[in-house]
Amino acid sequence: MSLNIIVLAKQVPDTRNVGKDAMKADGTINRAALPAIFNPEDLNALEQALKLKEQYPGSKVTILTMGPARAAEIVREGMYRGADGGVVLSDRAFAGSDTLATSYALSAAVRNIGEYDLIIGGRQAIDGDTAQVGPQIAEKLGLPQVTYAEEILDIKDGKVVVKRRIESGVETVKAPMPLVITVNGSADACRPRNAKNVQKYKYAAVPSEVADNEAKKAMIEKRPYLNIGEWNAATVNADLNQCGLSGSPTKVKQIENVVFTAKDARTVENNDIEIEKLIQELIANHTIG
Repeated sequence: MSLNIIVLAKQVPDTRNVGKDAMKADGTINRAALPAIFNPEDLNALEQALKLKEQYPGSKVTILTMGPARAAEIVREGMYRGADGGVVLSDRAFAGSDTLATSYALSAAVRNIGEYDLIIGGRQAIDGDTAQVGPQIAEKLGLPQVTYAEEILDIKDGKVVVKRRIESGVETVKAPMPLVITVNGSADACRPRNAKNVQKYKYAAVPSEVADNEAKKAMIEKRPYLNIGEWNAATVNADLNQCGLSGSPTKVKQIENVVFTAKDARTVENNDIEIEKLIQELIANHTIG
């Protein structure tokens, strides 16, 4: 048995470095003002996909991301770690998308890809922390979904066994394919880059990245495995009214960078009585408990 796996991945601004320029006047994130990174939980999702690729020879892992042309770096990162290729969904019409518009565009792209058995993505992105996009894609495609996944345990007779990590503990569930799975950060960390893959795919690019470089264009034509797909709204037959700001009912009014600083300090003696007194005080004033 071989599998066609789509991994949803996002290039996100590093929210550990949010400053005064992080938001534009229209309420959207100023991504140019923040370093771009691979969304952490999407790396956990990629590792689950790569494990399945190893377990089921002949399987294919495709990275799907939405963003400007520079988001192709996410696809390259995936290929360095073992993915087979990917697609960047890029169009000015997608700018300013909230979770509803994003899930609409990505579901249209999934339909355009066609054959797939599993769609795996991170539970949430650190630039929104909503955990909505994966479930919304499942709803738009009419697929079953398993959220908060920590490990994909088995695939047999067209059904997937998944271990979930939830607030009350751990549960194991079974669901039929095709299936959408969102993965927790508590899942296995993604493997590092493979040196041979880095050498093989370091020149992989979307067409717009090499539009003005004839030498690179010629090289990619000779080596099709270096071509990263670049699709726009028309490619996936997207309704522009459901894309970008026009398709986004969510509006961000303000972003604040809040830094907590300690104004007072206390020294506690290193003995059980003093520590117990401190804990009782913290419980009494609802700092803990």
